[in-house]
Amino acid sequence: MIEQFSPRQLQVMTWWCDRSPERERDGIICDGAVRSGKTLCMGLSFVCWAMRRFDGRQFAFCGKTIRSVRRNLTVPLLPMLESLHFQCREKLSENLIEVAFGGHRNRFYLFGGMDEGSAALIQGATFAGVLLDEAALMPRSFVEQACARCSVEGAKLWFNCNPEGPEHWFFQEWIQKARQRNVLYLHFTMEDNPSLSLRTLQRYQKQYSGNFYRRFVLGEWVAAEGLVYDFFDERCIAPPPEWLEEFVISCDYGTRNPASFGLWGRKGDVWYRVKEFYYSSRQEGRQKTDAEYEADLARLAGGRSIRLVVVDPSAASFITLLRQRGWQVRRAKNDVLEGIRITAGLLRDGKLVISPDCTDAIREFRQYCWDDRFGSRDQVRKEFDHAMDDIRYFAATVAAPARALPIAAGTVERGAWR
Repeated sequence: MIEQFSPRQLQVMTWWCDRSPERERDGIICDGAVRSGKTLCMGLSFVCWAMRRFDGRQFAFCGKTIRSVRRNLTVPLLPMLESLHFQCREKLSENLIEVAFGGHRNRFYLFGGMDEGSAALIQGATFAGVLLDEAALMPRSFVEQACARCSVEGAKLWFNCNPEGPEHWFFQEWIQKARQRNVLYLHFTMEDNPSLSLRTLQRYQKQYSGNFYRRFVLGEWVAAEGLVYDFFDERCIAPPPEWLEEFVISCDYGTRNPASFGLWGRKGDVWYRVKEFYYSSRQEGRQKTDAEYEADLARLAGGRSIRLVVVDPSAASFITLLRQRGWQVRRAKNDVLEGIRITAGLLRDGKLVISPDCTDAIREFRQYCWDDRFGSRDQVRKEFDHAMDDIRYFAATVAAPARALPIAAGTVERGAWR
C-alpha cells in the first residue's frame, strides 16, 4: 500500500473530481522518467473514477502485451484496491477484471497492442474509458482504435508513457496538442516518486548515459544520435584476473557478414571478455561452414570447461550443429534496445570488462552509432555491430541482473464477491 503521494501523483488522483479545475478535461497524459511513480497512481485513479462515475459499464486496460499490462499495472493494483475494500474478481482466461464498490459494478478488459493487427482485437467494443499504459510503444492504429471505442457519455482517455524520439507520432499528435485536444498533460521526474530513496535515485542516475539518460532519468523526448556507447573509454578495458570461476561463449554468427565470438570469464560478480574470435568472409575472400566455425569456437574455448554457449537466435543450423557436438547452447535474447541498455548499465557499473586483447570489440565500441535516418524510431547503423551484437547477447542473456519472474497465464480466478 502506498503510504503517501507526491504533489504530482495527487494531481493524477484528483484531476477528475468535482472540485478540480481540470474536471472538464477529456483525458490525461502522464510522461517522464522511469520509476517516477506515474503508472500505479494512474491505475488507481482510473478505477476510482470509473467506479464513482459509472455502473454496469466496460473499460479497458491496454499495454504493449497483456502480460506487460498484468506485470506493470494490474498485479500491483489489485491488492491495493482490495485493501481499500473494492471487490475484485479476475478471470485470467477471459482477460477480465470485475470490480464492485459503492453499489456499482464494472468490467475492465485487458488488451495488448503489439502490432498493427492488434487494432482488430478492440474493434467493435464500447468503453466508458481506456487506460493506455506505455502508449508510445503501441502502434498508432491500436491507440486510435482504443480511443474511438470510448463513445459513452462522460468517457475519458488515460495515457502514460516514457519518452521516445521527438518525431514520435504520440509526442507530436498528443503531447504537443494536449491543450487542443482538451487533455491534461503532466510531466513526471524520479523525484515525483516518494518511494524512491536517495540511494536508489543515484543508482538510476549512474545506470544510464547519453540518450538513455536524457530519456529515462530526465524524461526528455530526444533523438538518438552519436555513438551508442559514448562513455566507453579506458576505464572499461582491463586484463582479466589469473583465476576465473566459470566461462561462457557468446556468438554472433555470420556467413556473408562477419562472425564474432567472445570468451567470457567470471570473477565474483564481474564478467571479463577474455578473448575473441572475429572473421570477415568478405575480407578473407572465403565463407566458412558451420563445422569450421564450431572448430573456431573450440579453439577459442582452449580446453576450458564452457558452461554455456549463447548464440544468435537466427543461426538455426549452427545451433543444431553445436548441440550435436555436445555444447550447452542457449538462444540469445535479441531485443536490441533493451540489450543495449543492459550492456551500457553493466559497463558503467564495472560488471563487464573488456580485455585489451579484444581489439575488434574495442574498435566497434568506438564506431557503433545511432542511425538518424529513422526519425522517431531508435535504430543503430548496421555496421561495426558484430562484436556489439555478441556482447549484447551475452549481457542480456547471461550477465543481466536478476529480474522478477514473468506472470504466468492461467485460468484460476482471483478473489470472490464478498
